[in-house]
Amino acid sequence: ISGYSLVIQGRDSGTPPLSSSVTVNVDISDVNDNSPVFTPANYTAVIQENKPVGTSILQLVVTDKDSFHNGPPFTFTILTGNEEEEFTLDPHGVLRSAVIFKHMVATEYVLCVQAKDSGKPQQVSHAYIQVRVIEESIHKPTAIPLEIFIVTMEDDFPGGVIGKIHATDQDVYDVLTYTLKSEQKSLFKVNNHDGKIIALGGLDNGKYVLNVSVSDGRFQVPIDVVVHVEQLLQEMLQNTVTIRFENVSPEDFVGLHMHGFRRTLRNAVLSQKQDSLHIISIQPVAGSNQLDMLFAVQMHSGGFYKPAFLIQKLTNARRHLENVIRISAILEKNCSGLHCQEQHCEQSLSIDSHSLMTYSTARISFVCPRFYRNVRCMC
Repeated sequence: ISGYSLVIQGRDSGTPPLSSSVTVNVDISDVNDNSPVFTPANYTAVIQENKPVGTSILQLVVTDKDSFHNGPPFTFTILTGNEEEEFTLDPHGVLRSAVIFKHMVATEYVLCVQAKDSGKPQQVSHAYIQVRVIEESIHKPTAIPLEIFIVTMEDDFPGGVIGKIHATDQDVYDVLTYTLKSEQKSLFKVNNHDGKIIALGGLDNGKYVLNVSVSDGRFQVPIDVVVHVEQLLQEMLQNTVTIRFENVSPEDFVGLHMHGFRRTLRNAVLSQKQDSLHIISIQPVAGSNQLDMLFAVQMHSGGFYKPAFLIQKLTNARRHLENVIRISAILEKNCSGLHCQEQHCEQSLSIDSHSLMTYSTARISFVCPRFYRNVRCMC
C-alpha cells in the first residue's frame, strides 16, 4: 500500500460540543529492497557469421518490483565472457556484435551480464547469455507472387491492410525483411517484419504493379505483387444478383474457386465477349456456413443487364456452375421469412465502403465492401 488518507476529528467538551476535522495524508516511501529481475533468467541467442558490426543479437528484458525511482533506468554491464570485446551492451539492454564473427574461429560464447537499478543503495542481478555463431545464409528466400483485387465505391477507399506476402527460407535462423520501392510509398506501404501490404486512402481505378523485395540479410529476392482497383458505379447496385454457396469459407472461395467460377460464370451470363462481369462483394451469411457473392454484368454499350435476365441465364447454366462449386440458391431478392410473393417484395441494397473485408490467401487477396440487403413486402 503506497499511502493512507486519514480524516481526524477534534471535539471539545462544551454544550453543545463543537468539532472540526482535518485530512492527514500518509505516504509510504519505497525502500529499494528488490533486485532487478531478468526474464527469462538466462538467455540463448544466435548470430550468423559475416553479419556487419552492430547487428542486434538479443534484447534483455528486466523488471523491478520497487517504485519507479528505485527501478529503471537500469545500468547494464558485461562482466565476463567478453574479454576480446566481441560484444557491446547498450543502455537499453540490446546486445550487439562488435566484430564480424567467423564460424570457423569460434562457435559459442557465454556471457555473464549484470543489471543495476537506480535505487540507493543499488541492487544488482545477473544472467547468463549463450551466443551461438552459425554459418551464414546459403539459401535465398522464396516468395509466392500475390494478386490483389480491391472493390470500392467511387473515390471512397479508406485504406487498410489488403494482403500479406508469404515468404519462406530454408535457413532456419534467417530473419526476413520486406521493402517497397520508395516512389510507391505515397500509395502503399509494406510492413518490414511480416510482409503485410497496406494501401493508403483514395486509390484510383486501375492496375498497380508493386516493386516489393524480401531479404534474409544476404540475398534479396523480388516479389511480383499486382493490385487491381475497381470502383463501383451506383447503377451497379440496382442490377445485382446474389449467388449463395454452400459449405465454403470466404478464404477458400477466394483461394480455390474464384478464378474458375468467374470464368464459368462469364461463359454462362455474358451475351457478348465485350460485356464485363463485376464481382462486387462476397460475405458470409450470418449464423450459417453459406457464402453470398454479389455481382452485376455491364453491357459493352455501358448499361447493365437486368437481374431477371441474369437469373434466367444462371438457372439454365446452374449444372455447369455447380461443376466448380455447390450453389445453395440464386437470389435477386431475399424475401425468405416474409409472407409475400417475390413480385411484391421490394429490395434495397446498400454498400458500406468504410467497412472493408479482406480475404487473403498466399496467392490471391480480395478486398470488398460490406453490403446490406433490406427487403419489405409491398402487398
